[in-house]
Amino acid sequence: MDERNNFFGSDSQQPYVPKHEKPASESSYGSSDMQDYRQQQPSGYGSRPTPPPYEQQGSSYGQPSPPPYAAPQQGYGQPAGNSPQYGGYPRQGDYSQQGSGYGQGGYNRQPNGYGQPDYNQPRRPVYDKFMYEPIGFEELEKGSPSIEDIDDTKLKGRNNTAIKRLFAALVILAAGLSVFGIVHDIVKSDSIVDKIGSPQAVVLYKEHKPDGANDDSNYKDASGRYTPEGAAALVRPSIVKIYTYADYAGYSAKRPLGTGSGIVLNEDGYIVTNAHVLEAEGYHRIETMDGDFYDAKIVGRDAKTDIAVIKVNAEGLVPATLGDSDEAVVGETVIAIGNPANLSSTVTDGIVSAVNRKIRSDSTGFEMDCIQTNAEISPGNSGGALVNMYGQVIGITSSKYVSNDLEGLGFAITINEAYPVIEELAKNGFVAGRFRIGIHLIDMASESKLATIEEKLGFELPDDFKGVYIDEIDKECDIANTELKEGDFITEINGKTVTTYDELYDTISSQFEAGDKVPATCAHVDKDGNVRYYNIEFKLMEDTSGNY
Repeated sequence: MDERNNFFGSDSQQPYVPKHEKPASESSYGSSDMQDYRQQQPSGYGSRPTPPPYEQQGSSYGQPSPPPYAAPQQGYGQPAGNSPQYGGYPRQGDYSQQGSGYGQGGYNRQPNGYGQPDYNQPRRPVYDKFMYEPIGFEELEKGSPSIEDIDDTKLKGRNNTAIKRLFAALVILAAGLSVFGIVHDIVKSDSIVDKIGSPQAVVLYKEHKPDGANDDSNYKDASGRYTPEGAAALVRPSIVKIYTYADYAGYSAKRPLGTGSGIVLNEDGYIVTNAHVLEAEGYHRIETMDGDFYDAKIVGRDAKTDIAVIKVNAEGLVPATLGDSDEAVVGETVIAIGNPANLSSTVTDGIVSAVNRKIRSDSTGFEMDCIQTNAEISPGNSGGALVNMYGQVIGITSSKYVSNDLEGLGFAITINEAYPVIEELAKNGFVAGRFRIGIHLIDMASESKLATIEEKLGFELPDDFKGVYIDEIDKECDIANTELKEGDFITEINGKTVTTYDELYDTISSQFEAGDKVPATCAHVDKDGNVRYYNIEFKLMEDTSGNY
């Protein structure tokens, strides 16, 4: 059935009651307000009851809207006086004016035989089925104490205070747990560390050398042969580091050009080294193994043999013992002591790889008798010592003779070759009897040198042309007064053809001495390949500079 019929007061439609409301039979009638009302009603049949004070009178739907808490009008009720009750719920229209007066609507009347209205049944609130809002609760609430409005600001303040207190409690709890954890870890750290890693302990074995193993007596056998450590301990105090400065400014600022090594020869402070370690016009100082520094001066320097002697004013220096390099045997153990890469008193070991090796100096082309060894010899080792197992110096190491392209090829000038040069330099400051031509030359000993000559000339030489190229002439020598010019060639000495430095030196030294006149044939070659020959004669100068 269309619910709209009930809106217009259909006789067949029950009043609209929400399904969640209890039936009237299940509700107890205990309202004090309603009992007071019942006591005020007359007991006679048919008498007109006094409407409750909250009822608004009206006779039909369409009257002005009742005030709040008024009972619904005819449009929501059933015809008055037709049925006592529907399903235990009171009929609509109670306390409404329907046709014949108040007796028609009854006050929820029941047929009790006297026609009196029954006030034992409480009136249930009725819902507007369109608005779904309860209507009629106000009369039930009139006797109830009113509920005061809650201040939102106070409520929010109390909520915020509670939240702050909770947050503070959480912070205090977290801080307490952190402190507890830290203290616990510190107290239990030892046991925790013991549990980390392998449960099985790692066993390490360590022991000392036997008593007396480092005694000097154990470094030397009955024959006087040292162990490598014994030879190093004996000779290291005799090896010094040499600092070279180009000028006095660098010397005073302690900014060396480089470092090398030297061997102490005696207690007077004479030290031997390589000539290429020193600067002819520079400044030098030494450092001993003990860390003492001394200024040094050049006593003599011979670039031809790459030997030089310096001297320091010092006391307590430990001299080295020189041996006989002719006694060196291939395969015997040797050590090299020096200062490679500015690392003081470095010791390397090896064997004698070969003896009597003829090694030519790169700067002068002069050949020296050398010992070959596989002991490491590096820049900084120059001027250091090659030592046998008897603690004797048998060679002066020279990094100049080490090839960067090869491994295990070290060379040391034999002490027998160096000894007479050392004596001459210590005595005279130069090697007596040396002559000086006064030229700087490039020979034709190799294809690379020939290519260098042709590069300087700017053209190729004739295929059959031979000679030594004159690159520079010393104006202080007699040869500068001849027709010979830089860029020309010396082809013959006293009628003998020369094409290399050795041929030139050997020819002159075998026939002439310092102060003698030497005849020579020279040549000038032009860019067209034309050769013009001419002859000169020059006087040999005594070489006291050590540069030739």
